[in-house]
Amino acid sequence: MKAFIILSLVAVALAAPQGKDEPIPILRQDSDISPDGSFRYAFETGNGIAAEANGALRNIGAEEPALQIQGNFQYPSEDGSPIQLTYVADENGYQPQGSILPTPPPIPVEIQRALEILATAKPQTQ
Repeated sequence: MKAFIILSLVAVALAAPQGKDEPIPILRQDSDISPDGSFRYAFETGNGIAAEANGALRNIGAEEPALQIQGNFQYPSEDGSPIQLTYVADENGYQPQGSILPTPPPIPVEIQRALEILATAKPQTQ
């Protein structure tokens, strides 16, 4: 019975969390929200994460104005190198830019040539 109690205590001790997760400090945090709908924010944390953005309503000739946002963020990759991304979000959608984003392979020369020929060809009538 003593062995069972000792093994139970050992199991409970091993199942307990093995260390405290230290909170990540916020090194910088700024934000401003204006009554006209414009805003800006920026923050940076102690583990290398940083972001900033600003946005404002913009007249695009439609019934309602559109919100345009420009921003960027960065964070460390698993190997420690920084990953950065900039973006614009407006009436044309979300448009990110960064080296981390996948890029399509180049169009093969034969396909490109065929597309050029098709673009200059007259439409066929039936």
